[in-house]
Parts: sequence; structure tokens; C-alpha cells
Amino acid sequence: MLIMAERIATRLYLTEALAAGHSVILGPPAVHRLRDVLRLGPGAAIAAFNPRDGEWLCRIGEMTRGRAALEVVARRRPPEREGNIWLLFAPIRRTRLDWLVEKATELGVSALLPIATARTQVPQTSPARLEAVAIAAAEQCGRLSVPEPRPAAPLAMALAGWPADRQLLVCDESGGGRPITEELTLIEQGAPTALLVGPEGGFTPTELDAFADLPFVSRVGLGPRILRAETAAVAALAVFQAIAGDWREARAR
Repeated sequence: MLIMAERIATRLYLTEALAAGHSVILGPPAVHRLRDVLRLGPGAAIAAFNPRDGEWLCRIGEMTRGRAALEVVARRRPPEREGNIWLLFAPIRRTRLDWLVEKATELGVSALLPIATARTQVPQTSPARLEAVAIAAAEQCGRLSVPEPRPAAPLAMALAGWPADRQLLVCDESGGGRPITEELTLIEQGAPTALLVGPEGGFTPTELDAFADLPFVSRVGLGPRILRAETAAVAALAVFQAIAGDWREARAR
């Protein structure tokens, strides 16, 4: 039975199994958020979710300063088929990167892959931080999954191990790519796809030449203006979802 009508105070992403009658023990970070930030107490209704079990109505049970029991009541949404779009990006400064990860999560990205290019200026990223930002965005935007953060890898290594069935669209600011709207009309809805956005300063001529030798790569353009890296990523994802992604589907109610 699905339960939809009751108003919930917040959503929590939990990896634990969710089923009616189960009890999940929450640790200090979740308790701090519920008790100290949201001012919720025993009996309050919240939603818990993960892609395996869907979204469930839960009630806060016994609560102490660092521990709380969450009682799973009834399913609100079943598991759903979600998109299969990866985002590859050259790491940028922390504040802008957090914004990029947040928006990529809202736009349905299924995996986040930091890529080191010749002109990448921020060589290190924290997968744990990327995951934390993605979880918060998933809780806010209503999706049931969280993008998988991958370890950073050099561009050449990522291309060498690329899965043969996944098309890679490289956002090319040099003007050498086909308009992204035209390229996306050739992609079947739901087909495994990835978008690659380069660093500030763009790809080097050597990198662009290397893409030409790869059958799974298509270079695409994002219009007449040069976009910042995070703007390019969000713009490309929005166009992808509108043409070849899940924007044809209605929001779950």
C-alpha cells in the first residue's frame, strides 16, 4: 500500500533496508539535523529513501542526543527507473564545484567522474565531500538515488578504460563540435551516455585531436558564447534531459 497524503518534515537518504515494521537506528549526524536543526521530536513524520526500496513514510521514535530510532511505516513511492547519464568534469574551486555537484544531482546525473586534463588547475577532489553534497541535493530534489562519486582519474586513463556501449559527448568550446541539440536527436532515450566538460581554458589541441580517433566520442558545441566550466556542465545536462533524457516524464506525486 502506498501512503502519499501525510505531510513530511524532511527526506533522509538511508542505505539500510526499508520495509514496513522495520526500525532503523540513526547516528549523531542525522540526529543533529532532525533534533537541533529541524526541531523535530518523537512522532514526527519524515521520509526515508534509497533506489533499492523506494521512499517510505517513517516516524521518529525514541530519541537521545546522539541516537534515534526511525520506525518505517508504509511505502510512499516504489523504486523507479532512473536515467543513465554520467558527468565527467575537470575539478574546479571548491565553492563552484559544490554548486556543480548539487545542480548535476538535481538534473539526474547517475555518476560523477572528476577528470584531470592538461589545463586542470585543481588536481584533487574528495569523493566523500562530493557524496555529501550529492546526498543533500538528492534529499531536496525528490530523487530516489544519489550519483556515484568516482575517484579522480587522468583523461587518458578514463578514455582507455571506457565502456564500449556508452556514448561520450565532449563539450568543445573551440567551435569544432556539432551543435549539441543536433547530436542529441541521434541518441535513443535512455541509452548510456556521458558528458565531458573541460577546465577553464578548455582542452588542448592535443586532447581535441585524440578525441577524433575514438569511435565513442562526439564533440558538441554549446552555442556562440564561452561558458564557465560549471555553467557549461549545467547547460549541457539541461539540454540532454530535454531532448534525450527524462524531462518528458512527469514528476512523481
